[in-house]
Amino acid sequence: MRTTDLSNKIALRIAQEILSGALKAGSHIGTQTIANNYQVSRTPVRDALIALEQAKVLERIPNRGYFVPEQIDRSLIQEFAEDQGTDASVYQQFAEDWLTDVLPEIVTEQSLRQKYSLTKSGTQELLSRATREGWAEPKDGYGWKLLPVAKTAEAFDEIYQFRMAIEPAAMLEPSFEVNRKVLDELKRTQAGMLEKDISETPGEVLLLNGSDFHEELIRLSGNPFFLMALQRVNRMRRLMEYRAEINRERIVEQCSEHLEIINLLERGEIVDASYLMRRHLSGALKRKSPIAWNWSAQNKEENQIDRKN
Repeated sequence: MRTTDLSNKIALRIAQEILSGALKAGSHIGTQTIANNYQVSRTPVRDALIALEQAKVLERIPNRGYFVPEQIDRSLIQEFAEDQGTDASVYQQFAEDWLTDVLPEIVTEQSLRQKYSLTKSGTQELLSRATREGWAEPKDGYGWKLLPVAKTAEAFDEIYQFRMAIEPAAMLEPSFEVNRKVLDELKRTQAGMLEKDISETPGEVLLLNGSDFHEELIRLSGNPFFLMALQRVNRMRRLMEYRAEINRERIVEQCSEHLEIINLLERGEIVDASYLMRRHLSGALKRKSPIAWNWSAQNKEENQIDRKN
């Protein structure tokens, strides 16, 4: 199952609502309802519900969906909620420490256990997640290597150049097929962001909704390797983008461009949609690259000051 910070947070919020009594025993948990309430697409909601079912916080009834169990095990739900909250915060700190050069390039499980007060299994999960996100790998024999993906302005630019190469091309694949149901869901999410006060929407939700838009469109190519490549680089770039200040005015423009692309696809104007996608990504690269450079320069300067002190 694919998991993201957003799906983890959705799962945590649902667990907390069960504990607080906002969601009562026997309540039906509708995917679309949760997506509307949290202003997200259905993809992270589905992942969250699967995680909750696996933890026995929810039960799934065939052909009916997910429900809060009639017999609520509060201790089990409390344990799940605590694990979700702790895991997310430790992972974010781990990523932050790597981006700001607090951690060396080579680390050991023992050093991470001590630094973040983790159990052995917690440390292994931390490193497994970083590996899935594409910025850690085990060394031959002993230790782990942390990778500089999306940590520098150069790497950030290269990610966008790569996306400009594959995303427009995926639309021109002979196997690309317009799926009206997928487009309707993407349109609902993007239009919903424009209809609501973006200033009150968590930055993480804004970034994840953008990623989901691009991943769902490239999925329509029918080529799983396009999707796998995009998901990997998206996970890498989020490490830097979560740190950067989000330009919410730009998010409005971004959503509008997303809706333009959807409208072109609905009309069957695939070549025009491909061209607009490339222009959309090129504009994003020009806007975000200075942010990356400024962040990188600031980070370098701060580290130099730290070393002097």
